[in-house]
Amino acid sequence: MFTDVAKVSLKAGKGGDGAVSFRREIYIPKGGPDGGDGGKGGDIVFRADKDTNTLIDFRFTPILTAEDGRNGSGTRSAGRAGKDLVVEVPIGTIVKRDGNVIADLTQDGRTAIIAKGGDGGFGNAHFKSSTRQAPIIAEVGEPGEEFEAELELKLLADVGLVGLPNAGKSTFLSVVSNAKPEIADYPFTTLTPQLGVATIDKHDLLIADIPGLIEGASEGKGLGHDFLRHVDRTAVLLHLVDVYNDDAGKAYKTIRGELEKYSDLASRPEVVALTKCEGVDSEIIAMQTASILAVNPDAKVFAISSSAHQGIDELLRELKDEVISHKQSELDSSQEVSSRLSSDEALPTISLSPKEVKSTWKVEKQDDKFIVTGEKIEKFARRTDMNNYASLNRLRDIMKKMGIRAELTSQGAEPDSVISIAGKEFTLVEDW
Repeated sequence: MFTDVAKVSLKAGKGGDGAVSFRREIYIPKGGPDGGDGGKGGDIVFRADKDTNTLIDFRFTPILTAEDGRNGSGTRSAGRAGKDLVVEVPIGTIVKRDGNVIADLTQDGRTAIIAKGGDGGFGNAHFKSSTRQAPIIAEVGEPGEEFEAELELKLLADVGLVGLPNAGKSTFLSVVSNAKPEIADYPFTTLTPQLGVATIDKHDLLIADIPGLIEGASEGKGLGHDFLRHVDRTAVLLHLVDVYNDDAGKAYKTIRGELEKYSDLASRPEVVALTKCEGVDSEIIAMQTASILAVNPDAKVFAISSSAHQGIDELLRELKDEVISHKQSELDSSQEVSSRLSSDEALPTISLSPKEVKSTWKVEKQDDKFIVTGEKIEKFARRTDMNNYASLNRLRDIMKKMGIRAELTSQGAEPDSVISIAGKEFTLVEDW
């Protein structure tokens, strides 16, 4: 079963807790704190794999969890880090979080950390100082990232086959490659994309057969959006038109219209082939070719018969040349950008006035609570053991140094006001 979209719940590993421990040996009085740090939680890593071609496994494993880090212990022993969870996905997989793309795996072996494990908490050995000889403070480990990811597979191919249903795409792919798509004389035989490799002049072409499109496909009609994504990354489009159409130009224009409405497919290099031309009068072929050229005078039109193997090699050679040309053009463009970025020309400097520099934290009153947000202070809060008075006071000291205390006071915070940071709540005290 081919699956090109999936949702999966991710939970990276929690960091291990730091330890509160003191060295106790018979001949070493006042050995001092020796609590070790907690280990980092495991990440969830996606890796593109050329031997994986569907997202079906995520339908049966909708929850992925990485290993938690181990807690620290005495003798400054750090906890072991949690093992990363490495998940293999097809090449061309896009990973989204809240609709935003966070990873695009387009090459075999490429990896991306999708969900980061939490950092381990410091043990009390970390907090020893000249004025604090016996700290009883230890941090708890941070929770790992936890969210629902949306996965979308866009096939990566040299040539994408497009055309109306029953235009002969599956027959063409079965003849030029080792693919075995379902073939029948009715529309929408192909319901899932098929991949095949065609070889011409010792050059391999990866060809994707996309289910037939209909008018309105770009708005989601028929199989529309479900499969237009699979031609989004092909280097060259092979547009197949049934020679037995009443008007080949009209059929060609219908598909071109849908491609123009979807992404930048209309600007992609294109080759057109009239299919099923075995035994067809040359005048009819010429008439249908002229009908297509009337729509697009620059179209490269070939007359072929997949079943009779007529015109196939000439078409494949043209596709090979177009693919090579397209890839060379992309390479030249990327090299030009790289060269421009590495040139000695000075880049413009952008300066911000003090008023434009945003604060690293923010205090907002909601009902009877004061919500404090900010990456740094939230990290401190996540690692604070709220059941440990000394740890909580450390957090309060950090807030005082960052100026958060003054802001809370100016907004009317009282001793019994509830402060919320990163989901953790505590109240102010009189002597704070």
